[in-house]
Amino acid sequence: MFARRVANEVPNLDIGLLFMGTCGIGKTHLSVAILHALLEKNIPCLFYDFRDLLKEIQESWNTQTQTSEMDILAPVYEAEVLVLDELGASKPTEWVKDTMTHIINKRYNDRKVTIFTSNYLDTKILPNDETLTERVGARLRSRLHEMCKMIVLTGDDYRRTVKQAGFRFGQ
Repeated sequence: MFARRVANEVPNLDIGLLFMGTCGIGKTHLSVAILHALLEKNIPCLFYDFRDLLKEIQESWNTQTQTSEMDILAPVYEAEVLVLDELGASKPTEWVKDTMTHIINKRYNDRKVTIFTSNYLDTKILPNDETLTERVGARLRSRLHEMCKMIVLTGDDYRRTVKQAGFRFGQ
């Protein structure tokens, strides 16, 4: 319902979504479906796996590359709607936290719709689990509460239950 609302109401919407839940339950699938609907309306959108975005930023520091950090970040800042997939998946070093905060604060201040996905929840299911707050920091988690409708998805891992059950060699 919220995914459809975002797809229908952008560009007249200034709140994003935070899809949270375990692996394989459709967080990325829903996010990409929203982007497809928005692209059909000619709304500029961008998808990034957060880990890939961080790698591209790091690679821009190499003196042999012809790409600057701003070349990478400009489309991230400017997209009317941005999906940042796998928030919290990168090891939470200070640089990672600072970079996440910078990107998210810029989009927040510019009132751009951002859709996040994360395998990390706000509460631990198992004692050794990490929470999203532990992965991104309390300040950034607070900002996400303000700029996104949080949606916790539950269910079975689609890749495990459906894809594997239907897989046959020789097809």
